[in-house]
Amino acid sequence: MSLTDTHHGRILGWITEESGFRPFQIENTVALLREGATIPFIARYRKERTGELDEVALRGIEERFSYFTELEERKLTVVKSIDEQGKLTPELLARIEATRQKTELEDLYLPFKPKRRTKATIARERGLEPLADLIAAQELMAGTPEEAALPYVNIEQQVPDAAAALEGAGHILAERIAEDADLRALVRRLTGEQGSLTSRVASDKKDAVTKFEMYYDFQEPLKDIPSHRMLAMRRGEKEEVLFLSISAPVEEILSGLKSRFIRTSSIFGRFLEVVVADAYKRLMAPSIEVELRLESKQKADEAAIRVFADNLRNLLLAPPAGGRRVLGIDPGLRTGCKLAAVDETGRFLGHTVIYPHTGEGKAEAARGDLLRFLETHDCGMVAVGNGTGGRETEHFAREALSSAGGGLPVVMVSEAGASVYSASEIAREEFPDLDLTVRGAISIARRLQDPLAELVKIDPKSIGVGQYQHDVNQTQLKKSLDAVVESCVNYVGVDLNTASWAILSYVSGLGPSLAKAIVRHRDENGPFASRVALMAVPRFGAKAFEQSAGFLRIRDGIHPLDNTAVHPERYGVVEAMAADLSVSLPELVKKPSLVERIDLSRYVTDSVGLPTLRDILEELKKPGRDPRKEFQAAAFRDDVREISDLEEGMALQGVVTNVTAFGAFVDVGVHQDGLVHVSHLADRFIKDPHEAVSVGQVVKVKVLSVDRERKRISLSIREAESGGGKRRNGERKQTETKKDSKGGIDLSGLEKAGFRVRKG
Repeated sequence: MSLTDTHHGRILGWITEESGFRPFQIENTVALLREGATIPFIARYRKERTGELDEVALRGIEERFSYFTELEERKLTVVKSIDEQGKLTPELLARIEATRQKTELEDLYLPFKPKRRTKATIARERGLEPLADLIAAQELMAGTPEEAALPYVNIEQQVPDAAAALEGAGHILAERIAEDADLRALVRRLTGEQGSLTSRVASDKKDAVTKFEMYYDFQEPLKDIPSHRMLAMRRGEKEEVLFLSISAPVEEILSGLKSRFIRTSSIFGRFLEVVVADAYKRLMAPSIEVELRLESKQKADEAAIRVFADNLRNLLLAPPAGGRRVLGIDPGLRTGCKLAAVDETGRFLGHTVIYPHTGEGKAEAARGDLLRFLETHDCGMVAVGNGTGGRETEHFAREALSSAGGGLPVVMVSEAGASVYSASEIAREEFPDLDLTVRGAISIARRLQDPLAELVKIDPKSIGVGQYQHDVNQTQLKKSLDAVVESCVNYVGVDLNTASWAILSYVSGLGPSLAKAIVRHRDENGPFASRVALMAVPRFGAKAFEQSAGFLRIRDGIHPLDNTAVHPERYGVVEAMAADLSVSLPELVKKPSLVERIDLSRYVTDSVGLPTLRDILEELKKPGRDPRKEFQAAAFRDDVREISDLEEGMALQGVVTNVTAFGAFVDVGVHQDGLVHVSHLADRFIKDPHEAVSVGQVVKVKVLSVDRERKRISLSIREAESGGGKRRNGERKQTETKKDSKGGIDLSGLEKAGFRVRKG
């Protein structure tokens, strides 16, 4: 069975009604998606067709279209099944067609669903359905229930007396009540709105010290539980420390069920009250609790995934240092520090090992080796991994440079996921003959040059910016994180002649297979001279070119627009602009001041509107620009390297490493992140921590408390900003490094992306 135009039109109507967008926006967006266009391509190059919808709106439409399509396909199956049973009525069909919720559809289908043998099934087999119908009619006003049940006594059918007959009829009625869509909706609504999630400690864990202690005796309204608490309690349940249950407003639910089901004062009134209570407690409550727990889990998953996605976006879009040769250091105390140098494009130059932490004699030798290595490869910056020995190595490198009169910035870079990359297939392909630790040093150096280009090689779940990432729906998590990576890669653009296949695979319209084909062609035939040259790549067709070309950059290529975000399909428009200005196309690209003389209204056509023309104009003002912010980082205090160095009341600089629903974690340079609770993020009420901070942001914090035994650090941004805490000896203001002779990069402030810079 397949959906018809009627189904398709119904879906578009529902999305239009839900979203508040205009019908043409929904229709064109869905049409483009069905034609194979990607979200980044639609958002950037089809603004006229969508009414300038952004990526968030487009992904929302895509998700709702997928949901409603699955719903309509399920309806076809349900209707066919009920019709084959001869029980499909016009009224039921109308309700099925009208529903927009999968839950409601399953409720409507429940009475007709093939089911295992139940108490009600057995009662029907014993001929008690007519008695159930008689009771449900509630028309008998005289006599007793037992007298009404006597005609249905049948020894052969194992119905020995009136009580047994009434019991069987009660089972049939209880099942009917439990399968009534309207009554289930009532129970679900009341439980969801007024119910509470209760957590109790397992009997054998009462005296145990665990991370779930706050939930040993805990209760909170189901509708109010934040995602992190829900996921924490579920993890406690999974580890058999906690027992979870939903406490429902039983009296109100039973009252509601009775008022809807018991309609008259017949002789069966008291009997039906018992039946209603049985239907709820035995059949409805357990299944509704399962549904609501699953629904709560799904909501918690969605919230946690949103947090993960926001953090990942901020991390991937961290400003790149770029344009410099970088020395990457993978620190080690006993095993030595692995050094690797890369050139301006990230190409590996060489590696060595030094031992600065294994004795005074070796430290002196290591200092000389470090300086010689830097000079040999003409490095302009030093990137130090922030793992074990990171602070010691940073201090060593800074002191070595200072003793030699050098002024290279020394930057601490997050190592999160570096070991995963080092052992990955991508790393083995790039450096098959290098040790894992050397690959790690290369990755650290490249992360400083361009965080996005390097981090896309790593599974986002290994980067360490998520919350309960292993507890949430893994399929949804992967889909969401892949969408974030795709969005970031296409937002920034990719250098076609230097990019790895890993980052190319996220470019609109490509994927791993075409990305690898592009890299193979580049290796065999040399750099691409133009975007059009992509058509020579095997299996690279017109559709792939349409979707990807605008996001690929070629520096110093044949066509001057190949290094811009202007799509090749619009080159003719720019050429017309240049002709009207009486200048050549290269001259227009090189002189942004000419753009001010362009009258966009002259170039509006049926296919090219003002939104696209405005984008072209912005690109011509800054051709080939990187949309990310300028590179910045911050400095740690020299006298604070271990958690034992922290004191209550200290004022420090730190870098936000993770943002969760309950606050933010901040690295203050002691190998253990401190927590800034949401209540201490700002001097105003903050509902979502992302309103106040983001991953990579440099912040001022005040130390509230230090639990050295449990390695817990409590920090406050609010008190630090309000002047709490005095500056102590050794505390520095934010480093400001102006342009130098090595790379011409303005490093002023250096406050983003989790990098910490020291000037030697």
